[in-house]
Amino acid sequence: MLVAAAVCPHPPLLIHATTGGADPVALGGRADTRGSADSAVDDEVTRLRRACAVAVARLLAAGPDLVIVIGGADRSAAYPADAAGSLRCYGIPFRTGVGEPVLPLSLTVGAWLLRACEAGPPPITQVHGVWHALPPPQCLALGARLASRGPRVGMLVMGDGPARRATGLHGAPDPDADAYDKEVAASFAAADADRLAALDPAWDDKLLVAGRAAWQTLAGAARGCELSGQLLFADAPLDVSYVVATWEIGG
Repeated sequence: MLVAAAVCPHPPLLIHATTGGADPVALGGRADTRGSADSAVDDEVTRLRRACAVAVARLLAAGPDLVIVIGGADRSAAYPADAAGSLRCYGIPFRTGVGEPVLPLSLTVGAWLLRACEAGPPPITQVHGVWHALPPPQCLALGARLASRGPRVGMLVMGDGPARRATGLHGAPDPDADAYDKEVAASFAAADADRLAALDPAWDDKLLVAGRAAWQTLAGAARGCELSGQLLFADAPLDVSYVVATWEIGG
């Protein structure tokens, strides 16, 4: 049964080692961004990192006996809990896990984030990639199966929103992307699994959405659960939409 979830995006810059400075996770949410080239963007990135740290801390504080990290991938597949991922394809000398890197970007960032936030003995962890184009009914069915794997299941769900703004003029409005963002943000704020399940996959390619399948897997896991939601971040600091939220039993 799903008892808690944390929803985070997966840009490489979420990993503080990629940009230097102090890690807001290690500092309990405080970060030193001295030496950054662009202070305005840096402030937004710092706020994003803090929100992710808070979301994962709340997930772990809920006391799950099993945490499942979910993220979009080129194929649906399960990975070992200590599977390795790297950012070498982005020219960044970073890796996490053990062995040859096999994790897609979403799970590389998710696995790192979970490990960075663990303050005590880690819960049992599973790592699962979800095919980006998986149809909603199959996402929902997958989520339900994953949620049935333990009496207290927590999920760390990694997914980016529309990136179409990043292909045009910086800061230019995009009505379709804005409308999509509002729907996603409202779904997470209300912990509304049905609303999240209704996202149309036809927008994935049109808006360059990377998170829809992972989000709808969460929707399948949450159906029938009495959850409360809190939206911690919803913005597009680099013209890509990022949302951070928590879902918890009660509250």
